[in-house]
Amino acid sequence: MGRSPLKWWLKTERGQLVFLEGLGSCLDVVFGQEQREEDVSDLRALFTFVQAALAPVDGDAWQGRVLLLDELGVLLSLGAAPVAVLDFVHYCRVAVCSRLQGNIVVLVHSNEDSGDKENELLVTALSHHSDLILWAEGLATGFCKDVHGQLKIIRRTSLRPGGERDSLQLYQYKIQERNVAFFARGMSAAVL
Repeated sequence: MGRSPLKWWLKTERGQLVFLEGLGSCLDVVFGQEQREEDVSDLRALFTFVQAALAPVDGDAWQGRVLLLDELGVLLSLGAAPVAVLDFVHYCRVAVCSRLQGNIVVLVHSNEDSGDKENELLVTALSHHSDLILWAEGLATGFCKDVHGQLKIIRRTSLRPGGERDSLQLYQYKIQERNVAFFARGMSAAVL
């Protein structure tokens, strides 16, 4: 499969993170102990789990919630259909963005050469509905000791009424021991 475990995080206004074990919870919900008549591709029970986790506890009025979905493609590996995964993201978006005035961040790996049509469909659909896309990739020219890859930042202003063209920013990066250094293309130590 080659995909990382599904991890979901909820960010609260006080800088705290609430961790939801997405893969374990997903397995419990989809392949629970009792026999379920619903199809594996039906993610309603998983959304109910996420919605319950988003519900504020007595006296806790979270504002600005951010739901981070780490490696959404794992749901495809578990047998969920791309349409069901997109429906799940849509319902999460309504719950977090519309009702709670928060945001959703989704990680999906993409490799055009992989031949995984379902994953590419998921990536394409999510890209069309996203306001901001961060696309990290290796260098097209190959290995370089001072530059490990390139980051494209696409701001989707065309989604808004009267929106202009989407803006694209390109940065290169080098992964260091405890952080990542970003710089404009052509400004790495190897070039200078």
